[in-house]
Amino acid sequence: MTDKIASFFHFKELGTNYRTEILAGITTFISMVYILFVNPNVLGATGMDKGAVFTATAFTSAFGCMLMGILANYPFALSAGLGINAFFAYSVCIGMKIPWQTAMAGVFIASILFIILTAMKLREKIINSIPTDLKAAIGGGIGLFIAFLGFNNGGIVVANKSTLVSLGSLTTPTTMLTIFGLIVTLFLMSARVPGAIFIGMVASSAVGMFTGLIKLPTAVVAGIPSIKSTFLVSLFNVGKIDTPQLFVVVLTFLLVTFFDTAGTLIGLAEQAGYMKDNKMPRVGRALAADSTTMLLGSLLGTSPTSVYVESSAGIAVGGRSGFTAIVTGILFILATFFSPLLSVITSQITAPALIIVGVLMAKSLAQINWNKFELAAPAFLIAIGMPLTYSISDGIALGFIAYPITMIAAKRGKEVGWMMYALAIIFIIFLWVLKD
Repeated sequence: MTDKIASFFHFKELGTNYRTEILAGITTFISMVYILFVNPNVLGATGMDKGAVFTATAFTSAFGCMLMGILANYPFALSAGLGINAFFAYSVCIGMKIPWQTAMAGVFIASILFIILTAMKLREKIINSIPTDLKAAIGGGIGLFIAFLGFNNGGIVVANKSTLVSLGSLTTPTTMLTIFGLIVTLFLMSARVPGAIFIGMVASSAVGMFTGLIKLPTAVVAGIPSIKSTFLVSLFNVGKIDTPQLFVVVLTFLLVTFFDTAGTLIGLAEQAGYMKDNKMPRVGRALAADSTTMLLGSLLGTSPTSVYVESSAGIAVGGRSGFTAIVTGILFILATFFSPLLSVITSQITAPALIIVGVLMAKSLAQINWNKFELAAPAFLIAIGMPLTYSISDGIALGFIAYPITMIAAKRGKEVGWMMYALAIIFIIFLWVLKD
């Protein structure tokens, strides 16, 4: 049986094994499990039941991870997207005063459009049309972005009214815990110790609980919260999407999730070495898993889903097949029973992992032709734009708008495909109209 599973996931061809894949799945899960606690708090601001959102997020994530693993054989995990959940809660529901039930119907419609675009292979064509230099910039930019997230989550870099950001207080106990985890992980990575990122997380968690910085769980097992209040609500409210404002909301859900996922897929594929001749194998299957997961999430009661950049943590410890994603999915199911135990995984524990993975992903920036300004400039805007705008899709937008401009100026406009011109126009509309 084990041989058949290994053969199905192509362990031999990918140079991996059960131990590595299981460790990678656990590492990915630990790196992204925070979403089970963050998403209910964000969506709870709209009046949604936090317990229902917790369960819906967990089951949707489990389904998405397993579908990605089985259908596309990639070690990519999916869950409710950060940023788009804040747009759902604070911009749509609170800012526009749209009931969460109607907003969830908007997610449902956007997911249907996603499936149609995927079936037409339009998403696949767009990904394959992106030039090599910009693909490399997307991978490196995501690395800078998640490293910035790690520094911020750990308290090493904080907000500053005068300078936007600055160095945080390094004597704050929780920040010191992050620094401890970072030092341990840096040492283990440099010493080529297998599973260094995971070991660093375990070590810092133990220190956190021993010093009292992380509260010991009050229980081990808890009942699974009901999703009765959110189940199929989106389906029953589709008829309320009947105004131009709501159509704009649906379009925003579609665009942001589309390019967040596309950018993340490219970045992860670059990191894992999947890209061949500037194309990503089985990208259609990966996109099908992504769009189907978003549809299920809207039916269960959670915000738009996307492929998670934290999957890079699992890839960094050796995960190469879909079995990694399967393990992550199983852990999401188990998480619904052991939610109190998961409270020990704080942002200070995952911060060092994000920083280290950022280092690993930044290497793709070396693939950019920096000697050609017309290529270097848009690539730079993508890479620097992601952390500075706190958005993968916004960073991609800046570079994609600049690319045809610099290429035309360099008298290389004929080398730009029609799809890249179309994407530039779409992003101009996206930034200056939908985000106005």
